[in-house]
Amino acid sequence: MGVVAKRSSMSFYSNGENQYSHRVRIVLAEKGVAVEIHDCDEDNLPEDLTSMNPYNSLPTLLDRDLVLYEPNVMMEYLDERFPHPPLLPVYPVARAESRLYMYRIQRDWCDLADQIIEASLADDEETAESVRKELRDSLVTTSPIFDDKPFFMSEDFTLVDCCLAPLLWRLPLLGIDIPEDQCKPLVKYMERLFERESFQVSLSEAEREMRD
Repeated sequence: MGVVAKRSSMSFYSNGENQYSHRVRIVLAEKGVAVEIHDCDEDNLPEDLTSMNPYNSLPTLLDRDLVLYEPNVMMEYLDERFPHPPLLPVYPVARAESRLYMYRIQRDWCDLADQIIEASLADDEETAESVRKELRDSLVTTSPIFDDKPFFMSEDFTLVDCCLAPLLWRLPLLGIDIPEDQCKPLVKYMERLFERESFQVSLSEAEREMRD
């Protein structure tokens, strides 16, 4: 697929290492949105961010007078604002199912990744290793579902994949090795995601270094 630039007056305040900023950048790249990306340091945020975002947090998306500071809200807004290519199903039941997948991915996997990072920063290796094993085992157990369709429970690339791709890209950083012999469907799924043009465009310098 080609990434075609569309006119926009958007600014995106992003953390180049954070999975939640990354998922929004994938959507921006998938939609081909012309956006000014500000790669910010969490410990030294721009002064204007405080006036725009009551939580002074990243990521933050600015579109004219609209300020969004919750990643999944940003993703759905971008999908509605730039409807092609669509990243959620048309029908209400299928859209609800996609949102539920996003919720479960957050609860079952992304939250665990956050816990690993927090434990590692606190030098609590015992907790980090315990959570690492929980996440790895869950991914290994779930691997067969990736054999059914090219994307997550779908024939098409969706917002669900945008949520999952940043997590899977960070597995080496999290100290998680996926056994290829046991998890061929998951490994093939990861390859499809990582080879996608929008994913490559979305990568920050820090994210590229995660795999070097």
